[in-house]
Amino acid sequence: MTDLSHPAIQRLVEVASRKGVTLDITFFSDSTHTAEEAAATFGAELGQIVKSLVFVAPRLDGRLVPIVCLVSGRNSLDLGLLAAVTGESAIRRATAGEVRDLTGFSIGGIPPFGYGRNVVTVMDQDLGSYEWVWASAGTDTAAFRVSPGTLRMLANAVVAPLSEAAWIQPARAAAVEPRLQFGAG
Repeated sequence: MTDLSHPAIQRLVEVASRKGVTLDITFFSDSTHTAEEAAATFGAELGQIVKSLVFVAPRLDGRLVPIVCLVSGRNSLDLGLLAAVTGESAIRRATAGEVRDLTGFSIGGIPPFGYGRNVVTVMDQDLGSYEWVWASAGTDTAAFRVSPGTLRMLANAVVAPLSEAAWIQPARAAAVEPRLQFGAG
């Protein structure tokens, strides 16, 4: 499909336009089911692929608060870190039906913004290490390239550590960086 008038793509383009950004949508012939397939399709590094993962935080009244995580393709999300960042203790992965109801998009084509409702959006800090990243444009055969800073702005995202590797990196840094001594000298 190479149709910019597809309702899902049009919604995304309109949201970006309202924020002063023109999206250059790229279409491809086959759906990419994994971040690895998407990276190969775009000739990008695995880490440059944005996985839009939807989680929910249930409320006592039965409502579900949607949480969209924009995760680097090379990373696995750490649910404990997500809970710490959002302050939500009972987070779970959304079902396919919940994803569609809460975002208006289907799994495989979830973009990083354009949901038509307020959602909590958290962006993996590792995406910021790239000049460009690739994200879904609302269908499983369309994507767009964007700088991480523009992606953060478009998605109104909070940038935070989300991957299992984030637990390891600070420990390594502490082992090699000298500790500051207070009160000495």
